[in-house]
Amino acid sequence: MPQYHIAQVNIGRVKGPMDSAAMHGFASRLDEVNALADAAPGFVWRLKDNGGNATAYRPFAGDDTLLINMSVWESVAALQHYVYKTVHAELLRNRHLWFERFAGVYAALWWVPAGHIPTVEEAKERLAHLEAHGPAPFAFTFQQVFAPDSAQRQAGSG
Repeated sequence: MPQYHIAQVNIGRVKGPMDSAAMHGFASRLDEVNALADAAPGFVWRLKDNGGNATAYRPFAGDDTLLINMSVWESVAALQHYVYKTVHAELLRNRHLWFERFAGVYAALWWVPAGHIPTVEEAKERLAHLEAHGPAPFAFTFQQVFAPDSAQRQAGSG
């Protein structure tokens, strides 16, 4: 039976350019938080641009205010620990300082075969599916996690 990892995407609308005073508290911590992720138990991969983070990516044409973050982890538990039990949680609690309130779905989880690196287009498809259909094996949230085998049964029906 193949092994699966958990992929995650989250997007956010920034309150200003990354080099602005409005974003300083976030931008100044990016290297620290990314290094923490890279060294975290269960970490597999994260989306990076030439600067070592993903702030240069603009996943939605014509909208320069949306940032994307993507990563892959060995398990939901490993990802949850990083998100909620490390210094990352401090930035999460303070996200209102740097990011506008987002009206739609801004985060999704899904299973990938071990070794698969998700694309930005794949992540956008998962967000759109979650927005349109709610949590399902194709795309889900921490609040309603589906098993990897259910995702494979649904493959192609997303």
